[in-house]
Amino acid sequence: MQRPDVFSLHAALANHKVEYMMIGKGAAIVQGYSSTTQDIDIYPAKRTGNCERLLSALKELGFVFDIESDGLCQAPSADILAAKDFIQLKGPFELDIVFAPDGFESYEEALPMKRLVDGFPVMSIEGIIRTKAAAGRKKDLNDLDDLRLFAAWLKNKEPKNAQE
Repeated sequence: MQRPDVFSLHAALANHKVEYMMIGKGAAIVQGYSSTTQDIDIYPAKRTGNCERLLSALKELGFVFDIESDGLCQAPSADILAAKDFIQLKGPFELDIVFAPDGFESYEEALPMKRLVDGFPVMSIEGIIRTKAAAGRKKDLNDLDDLRLFAAWLKNKEPKNAQE
């Protein structure tokens, strides 16, 4: 398995006009957070056409659906088309598709947390903190203090007004 390739993922999703944002630690890393991750987490909009475009983009990237490989059933394409809450994919890289992240009732509710960083649509650090706190998993809770410090650092780094 290759390393997570955020560049090829973003290019394919953009080419297929998929509405999404990166979430999780990968999104924090894109914003400058110092850490590592083994996978990429994305939060796509649940709209039917968007799910169809997402499936096409993933197939283009080399993810395989609806067949058995080495006795293990790969993810059914129906899960993506139905916007199943959480889908883990292994293929060219590890990808988690989260249609229902903790802390948000809908993609539309999360939209104010969406940022473009170097062309990548990512959830803001505040949004990432919200999802990790709501998830309540030990590994997520362990990240919260560092993410809050990073959020404070980012806030202090921003210019106070346009003349600074």
